[in-house]
Amino acid sequence: MSNKIAGIHHISAMVNDAQRTIDFYAGILGLRLVKKTINFDRPEVYHLYFGNESGEPGTVITFFPWPKQLKGRIGTGQVGVTGYMIPNGSMSFWETRLQKFNIEYVSSVRFGETYLQFQDPDGLQIELVERDGGPQNTWSFGGVGIENAIMGFSGATLYSAQPHKTAQLLEHVFGLECIGQENEFLRFQSKAEIGNTIDIKLSASVRGLMGAGTVHHIAWRAKNEEEHQEWWSILKEKGYYPTEILNRNYFKALYFHEAGGILFEIATDPPGFTVDESTENLGERLMLPSWLDPKREELEELLPPIEVRVLEGDK
Repeated sequence: MSNKIAGIHHISAMVNDAQRTIDFYAGILGLRLVKKTINFDRPEVYHLYFGNESGEPGTVITFFPWPKQLKGRIGTGQVGVTGYMIPNGSMSFWETRLQKFNIEYVSSVRFGETYLQFQDPDGLQIELVERDGGPQNTWSFGGVGIENAIMGFSGATLYSAQPHKTAQLLEHVFGLECIGQENEFLRFQSKAEIGNTIDIKLSASVRGLMGAGTVHHIAWRAKNEEEHQEWWSILKEKGYYPTEILNRNYFKALYFHEAGGILFEIATDPPGFTVDESTENLGERLMLPSWLDPKREELEELLPPIEVRVLEGDK
């Protein structure tokens, strides 16, 4: 098969509080709020996108913050851990930064790499790992300069209800290379510079429950609409029942559940987040699809006020 998945496009998660999420991912982790929009299916809920300076594929984590949703449980059928890549030599900076903001962390070693592991305020599991080769993130904010800035995803750890069937999809359909097994983890790698390492946890876990503090889905990259259509055809042929292709304004998307219960998306790299805002002004204005723009005033009154702000510890 000529088509191979390049790596992660984005990861989307569920949280309770929009401002708290901004304070953590922008204020503490130094990511840029690249898009402030709404959940197209529930316009009373924000959809917030964080990434590098221009929100390149492989750097973007998105959130649906909704105060009323119940707490979820991380387990099988979900992405268990979201991994970020940081520049070589920056681990001590991040340890000090987490300490400054009273965030507990632990260190662990996997496949010869040291990971700094911690949780966000809603309980999402995050890890940082030093690597060479990723593109430098030129965005700096608060106490995070470009020399230490998160470059993008390192990868993700999948908690599958049927890990070997998930592995078969990654290797034989997506075309990722199996690197090997270490203890309870099976590792796959793609050719991308970022978002290129996928670990499958082989040991049993509790069944995941969707809700605040869990990942909703993981999206994989298609380089253009033509390749995206090819993936739809491949998935249908192999019995994965993909959804119709949907226009998400910043990319085209299709969705399907793999055999281990995890919701997968394939998203196009183009057109990206500058289709309706300049790079300089990303994330500043509430962006709405054309069919909701007539309701702008109503939605802006309904949605809670939010801001990207430098936290007290960085002033």
